[in-house]
Amino acid sequence: MNRQQLVEVIKQRKTFLCVGLDTDIKKIPAHLLTAEDPIFDFNKAIIDATAPFCMAFKPNLAFYESLGVKGWVAFEKTIKYLKANYPQHFIIADAKRGDIGNTSAMYARSFFEELDIDSLTVAPYMGEDSVSPFLGYEGKWVILLALTSNKGSHDFQLTADADGERLFEKVLRTSRKWAGADKMMYVVGATQGQAFEGIRQIVPDSFLLVPGIGAQGGSLEEVCKYGMTKDCGLIVNSSRAIIYASNGDDFAEAAAKAAEDVQKKMAKEVEARMI
Repeated sequence: MNRQQLVEVIKQRKTFLCVGLDTDIKKIPAHLLTAEDPIFDFNKAIIDATAPFCMAFKPNLAFYESLGVKGWVAFEKTIKYLKANYPQHFIIADAKRGDIGNTSAMYARSFFEELDIDSLTVAPYMGEDSVSPFLGYEGKWVILLALTSNKGSHDFQLTADADGERLFEKVLRTSRKWAGADKMMYVVGATQGQAFEGIRQIVPDSFLLVPGIGAQGGSLEEVCKYGMTKDCGLIVNSSRAIIYASNGDDFAEAAAKAAEDVQKKMAKEVEARMI
């Protein structure tokens, strides 16, 4: 999915919601645990229920890797199910990869060739040669960590150098030399609030993947006020608040309701700012 296709999907569906598939075997409804593949069964039900209200899905690799081979099987089945049944939905692998060049090249091959996923979160700490292998794939996106939503983001990301430039700002400015807004997005946490205003001065046209709405307390209204562009420029993720809206037999219906509630708010923002 290229940039223009992404923008059109958002306009047509009036949503920029990404549903995070942070599927924890210890949190899914008990009645699924007897299934052959409870993780996939849970994911399939959540996907089918929330697909009308979102434009992207984001499996977080940690939740699958924690189960070893069984987890990877569930992850691959989830990706294949999405590609076969919801080809208009953007798929983000939240894996936060990044290493020396030849290792990054293998990560890129895994996610972009073998799994054929649309995008991948990448850690920028090791610099350009650790990111560039991911940028060599036509139609694939790199989503670079910039300013995250966790409390510990203040430990390094907000630290300023002698010239007053904070680390996340340096990541944004430097990485713009590696790829443009048609190939690279950035992770910016919803809990960062008004920081979006300054971020837009550095990357005015780039899409931002925004976690932290819902369970982490981020404000959708504030994110849109400071971060939304005429092309939307936002993919806002919600995980726990949607997929664990209920742990009973009605878990899928509850997830659909939670996703629909967010989509209705997003529709107003789309209509006001994009159409």
